[in-house]
Amino acid sequence: MPKLLETVDLVTNFYTYEGVVKALNKVSLVVDHGSTFGLVGESGCGKSVTVRSIMRIIQEPGRIEGGKVIVYLDERDRLDGIDLLKQSEAYMESLRGDRISMIFQEPNAALNPTMSIGRQVSESFLFHQKKEMSAEILARLEALRNPFNRLLQALYRIAADNPGDIRLRILDKLPLLKLWQKRLKKEAHRRSIEIIDKLGIPDAKQVVKQYPHNLSGGMKQRIVIAIALACNPVLLIADEATSNLDVTIQAQILDLFRRLKEDVISSILLITHDLGVVAETCDRVGVMYAGNLCEVADVEELFENPLHPYTRALLEAVPKFTMEEELQSIEGNVPNLVTPPPGCRFHPRCPHVMDVCRREFPAMKEINKDHLVACYWVEQKKEDR
Repeated sequence: MPKLLETVDLVTNFYTYEGVVKALNKVSLVVDHGSTFGLVGESGCGKSVTVRSIMRIIQEPGRIEGGKVIVYLDERDRLDGIDLLKQSEAYMESLRGDRISMIFQEPNAALNPTMSIGRQVSESFLFHQKKEMSAEILARLEALRNPFNRLLQALYRIAADNPGDIRLRILDKLPLLKLWQKRLKKEAHRRSIEIIDKLGIPDAKQVVKQYPHNLSGGMKQRIVIAIALACNPVLLIADEATSNLDVTIQAQILDLFRRLKEDVISSILLITHDLGVVAETCDRVGVMYAGNLCEVADVEELFENPLHPYTRALLEAVPKFTMEEELQSIEGNVPNLVTPPPGCRFHPRCPHVMDVCRREFPAMKEINKDHLVACYWVEQKKEDR
């Protein structure tokens, strides 16, 4: 399966008064076309920092210090890819929300309380799909075949093909071009109702007239998804998109993600701390701890044969219906990333720690087919077999 997104040795630090927070330490992962990749780990392990680094929306005092973020979006760049860390901010603005869309954890923070739902979804269409909507409107006018519509087509093509042209400052005063803007907004509004209806929200024509405070948490999250999907992205990044929802709504959203991947988008990068969500939704999964990726495998392989001591400890800490023994906890505390421990960052809490773990950081190696682990103890076990 061809790659869609790849990070190589991604490093992100935050410069604070207490010192440099080493949030990401050489994180490397691959998301394939047509797959769902889950990034899992406890709070503060670096999951959200990873996807914000990919999208280049790290805010001060954070800085992306090294590595690569490579995307393989089109046939022309499928061979070598495009390194997003080397692109201009203008390029990133054209990419965000268009080819790559992101859903944030809190829908209330993503939605404007003073704007109607329809206007907010329409803005996404107007910003990213203006050319496509223009072509559709022109095709409709051409089908009508009368002299007046030919004049409209000529003026509209100027507006559609040259949106930043200085001459349009004069032409825009013409009533016909004002009508063009109304047609665009009407088309965006129509598409907004259509996509909201596809997401399973009842009475979409009424919902677009409402405001965020009129909607439930699950409906608001669906509206945020509608905004993200307005441009048919090839990659959807969902950052804890279901964490604040009750289990019934969460199940509906996850089912929606599955259907969307099959029908609308190519791939999903799902950020979560919930192993149950990973098991239900993902094809491959990466486990993060303290800014490091420690294990990557197919989801069934990870649950049936976890190798890294941290992954094992996480799975042992999950309640099960058939449990007769007490829940196991992970001893010790998450390290301070201003002064992380040398070597493997999990070694102070690891029951299988060796001397080399305290000195050197383990590289990610393939232990089984497509099963990657960064652990000296696992390597030793494989050699002893």
